[in-house]
Amino acid sequence: MTDSTLPAAHVRAPLRALDEALAELLEQAIPLAGSQSVATFDADGRVLAQDLIASLDVPGHDNSSMDGYAVRSSDLSATSVLKVTQRIAAGSSGHLLEAMAAARIFTGAPVPPGADAVVMQEDVETLDADQVRVSVVPPAGQWIRRRGEDVASGTVVLARGERLGPAALGLAASIGFDRLQVSRPVRVALFSTGDELVMPGTVVPADMPPGAIYNSNRFFLRSLLKRLGCEVTDLGIVPDKLDATVAALAAASQTHDLILTSGGVSVGEEDHIKPAVQTLGELKLWQMAIKPGKPFAYGRVQASALAPQAHFIGLPGNPVSSFVTFLLLVRPFVLKLQGATALAPAAMPAVARFSWPKADKRREFLRVKLLPSGGLDLFANQSSGVLTSVVWGDGLVDNPPGQVIVPGDIVRFLPFSSLLS
Repeated sequence: MTDSTLPAAHVRAPLRALDEALAELLEQAIPLAGSQSVATFDADGRVLAQDLIASLDVPGHDNSSMDGYAVRSSDLSATSVLKVTQRIAAGSSGHLLEAMAAARIFTGAPVPPGADAVVMQEDVETLDADQVRVSVVPPAGQWIRRRGEDVASGTVVLARGERLGPAALGLAASIGFDRLQVSRPVRVALFSTGDELVMPGTVVPADMPPGAIYNSNRFFLRSLLKRLGCEVTDLGIVPDKLDATVAALAAASQTHDLILTSGGVSVGEEDHIKPAVQTLGELKLWQMAIKPGKPFAYGRVQASALAPQAHFIGLPGNPVSSFVTFLLLVRPFVLKLQGATALAPAAMPAVARFSWPKADKRREFLRVKLLPSGGLDLFANQSSGVLTSVVWGDGLVDNPPGQVIVPGDIVRFLPFSSLLS
């Protein structure tokens, strides 16, 4: 019997390209309404809900970028003796610099009127308390930071939708913001299903029942969500029964924006997640053309016609598959819910120092490590169940379908430093 003569229930949908699936997923991620004011100190990782506009210049005045002497460059020849007429420290101000005079000046101090250059102290010889010999002729503007060269008053310094990092927080503080308006956190309910799952600490390894496994996915998924600034409700392990799964989904949908699970989304697998989601809403099962991470589910859950809807995402159960699909699909989805404009880090070119002789028909994401000598090394076991490969690695090689790799090839590298931020 060919696929064309199989009953409809047994005909598998074609594999979905990752970019196509991500685009469809992001169409569903309408940014959440509402924002909140937080202290700038506490805004790391949050997404700006409104443009940040400067109301002053930074720096607020021409200032010295060196410890040295402010001078009039037109006064100087190969060796010039100048009278030191003033001393200007950061936080103070000077007065008009007269001809053939110098002002002792320190980093960050305002350049006095009349001066147009700074000579660093290493190029100046002190003759007595108020005279110095300058051994260089500086060009006008040397070692002077101009008013507004960092930030000009009236400009948008940080745009709405920008995800804030430490440098951005410093920039916001430099223009006087002690509080920032940011998007509200995504409220996520996280739970696991499966009678084989055991929580670490409840059973010692020597007493593990046959077929039981520790629930590792719950730990890294919760951590990944927290890194994205989500408010996570960990609902634990839901009993592997349909009514319990329906009840958990219904309750979670009323107070959360997203429900995230792992496992039980493979086509043809008997589990309670699929019928439970379908009981409360709609479910799309995608078989994606990526490795690892083929099974993926998206849907919506609603406890009743008058209750709010929640997004549902089901990840594959194998730990590396769950980890990788989170980074590639859930991370940009959550960022868009927060109103972020930059959703995915750009791949960078890198040199492969390994062989990958057997091409796969699916797009592959290989766990690799940066070598001190340059280039990328490959973890020996690329199985979707080998979580040590992710701990060992520095990122993923995004390898196109049907592509072999030989040492020296330029590959697309996605660093974990960006994917996990």
